[in-house]
Amino acid sequence: MGHGYEKLYVVRAEARGIVDAAARAWQGPGRERDLLVQSLKAAGAATLAWAVSGWWLKDPVALMAPWVAVVLVQATVYRSLFKGLQQLVAIAVGTLLAAGVETLTGNTLISVALVLPVVMLLSNWPRLGDQGIYGPTTALFTLTSAPVSSLTVSHRLLQALLGAAIGIAVNALILPPVHLRNVRENLSSLAHGTQETLASIAEALAQGDWSADTPADWRRLAGRLQQRHESLRSARLWSHESLRLNPRLPWKSREKLPPTLPPESEDQRWSAIVAEVGAVVSTMVDVADENRSIPTPDQQPLRDYGHLLADLAAACEARAEMICEPAAPNGARGELDDARGQLDEALEAVERRHGALHKQLTDERYVSPGTTAVLGTLLIQAQNIWHDIAPDTWPRATAGA
Repeated sequence: MGHGYEKLYVVRAEARGIVDAAARAWQGPGRERDLLVQSLKAAGAATLAWAVSGWWLKDPVALMAPWVAVVLVQATVYRSLFKGLQQLVAIAVGTLLAAGVETLTGNTLISVALVLPVVMLLSNWPRLGDQGIYGPTTALFTLTSAPVSSLTVSHRLLQALLGAAIGIAVNALILPPVHLRNVRENLSSLAHGTQETLASIAEALAQGDWSADTPADWRRLAGRLQQRHESLRSARLWSHESLRLNPRLPWKSREKLPPTLPPESEDQRWSAIVAEVGAVVSTMVDVADENRSIPTPDQQPLRDYGHLLADLAAACEARAEMICEPAAPNGARGELDDARGQLDEALEAVERRHGALHKQLTDERYVSPGTTAVLGTLLIQAQNIWHDIAPDTWPRATAGA
């Protein structure tokens, strides 16, 4: 009975997710609407290809045109062209090899047994990418769907070319995709994830009472941070690719990033911050592990370090707000100025806390040698995060500790 309720809960959650996605697609631009547009374009390209090849031309192998068209409505115009060339080569190789072997043997079974091993190997050729699989599938269609002749072979190749032309044209001329929004979304998500990780460690240090699950929670947050970093890298690559060969953009601006897109220097900044946060997590996991030989630092300096991480988390949050607000006039400009003010306040707090903690660690009257060794490492890692978060125009960011 309980298992049935669990299944029902999963089904309801998935249904809710579908409804929410549909609502977001209706409300405004976003990933859901992009997916909807691309899906409708693919369906429209396949319908148009079938109307031309099957209804108007009444071609005996009309299936090839919509089959190719629906696949080539890719996420970018450049990818449609590139994948189209790969697919046409794979289809041509599969068709011609199948036709040639069938002509020599005159037997479908023998031809299938001889052709498939060859085209399967060719499908793994790196230059064909993920389109190589169309070689063996086309070879099978050629050998099993109709009598093999020069007429059917030529029609199959021409229909593939027709489908490729329609699919690429639909993708390029009807709302050609430009993937710029995902860069800002992923960059903001990475900044918020960094703030969440630092705040979690800071809270545990402030309370001074760790459970056995605390290090595992830190590892989980650090792992999620790495995933967000990979998502940002992927989004940046998609944004560059979507600007290539895109008729939606003026010729002179296709190879340049639009001014609303965060610069790649921000990616590098957060890549360095994520690496340092990972180092902090690694050190803290070792400190929390009772089976390790690392000495446990004194409680008060550890709490002070937690306050320093909390200030760094506040700086990350302010940075995240600055990423969310693109350069814009009027109201958005005021919100951007507020975020910059919060960042300055957080960085000043970091500077004060860092200086006081550094001074405390150098005084042997207040801390043990073990505390100095462990917290010294953590302090260097925090200092690196501080310097990476601080804007280039913030002069104290380069100040020595």
